[in-house]
Amino acid sequence: MMDPPAMVMIALIVVGLPVIFLMMVANRFFKFREKKLEVEAMHAAEKAAQYASRSHELEERVRVLEQIVTDGGAQTAAQIEALRSAPPRRLAREVQQEPLNQGE
Repeated sequence: MMDPPAMVMIALIVVGLPVIFLMMVANRFFKFREKKLEVEAMHAAEKAAQYASRSHELEERVRVLEQIVTDGGAQTAAQIEALRSAPPRRLAREVQQEPLNQGE
């Protein structure tokens, strides 16, 4: 039969090492999940900003259409023609934001 200190040491090895290993695995798993949630939250925030921007553009267009519908007939035709010839605001904004490639 073994002496008590040797049995305690064997018990620590048999129980302690797997517990330490499982704690390390759990720690890595939860860090991974946290990173994944951060990325998903960032993606959701970007989508919300895109939807807000698009919503604002649509509200502007509806305002113009309401004004066209409620105005007189001669003005309506002129405004419709102006809308047809004007470039979309979204494209105009993107063109303004692009840096000029000088010297290339």
